[in-house]
Amino acid sequence: MNARLDYFGNKVGGKFMRTIISAGRGLADSPLSLTIQELVRMRASQINGCAVCLDIHTKEAAAAGETDVRINLVAVWREANVFTEAERAALEVTEQACRMADGGGVTDEAWANAAKHFDEDQLAALVGVISLINAFNRVNAIVQNPGGDYRVGQFA
Repeated sequence: MNARLDYFGNKVGGKFMRTIISAGRGLADSPLSLTIQELVRMRASQINGCAVCLDIHTKEAAAAGETDVRINLVAVWREANVFTEAERAALEVTEQACRMADGGGVTDEAWANAAKHFDEDQLAALVGVISLINAFNRVNAIVQNPGGDYRVGQFA
């Protein structure tokens, strides 16, 4: 599979990508744990069908110490017993945010549940991570960037 457009190599696309990558760096030192950030990125990328982002975030999660079991079960987190209540709350908000077009967006119930586990700064970071990965997913899905070649730390 080849991408439709070398988005990074394009003057306009490259500038846009560097800008949103920079936004992601602003979330790196947020109070939301890296574990939850990567789980959210993986789940959103699964929902949005973004192979390259799923490639990136499964490898980054593994390099950060995430287990194969949890990486493999994030797609079915509701039926798996390996996620904490806080992780489940973040994954629920992620799923609802990614599926806004299916009816309504994030429910008050899902938000209230997340608010039980995260303070306002962590919630702000959660919204940022979800929003940013959705932007990356859409760019990559539109231009059909293939997954499989990512090396840990490649975009650091």
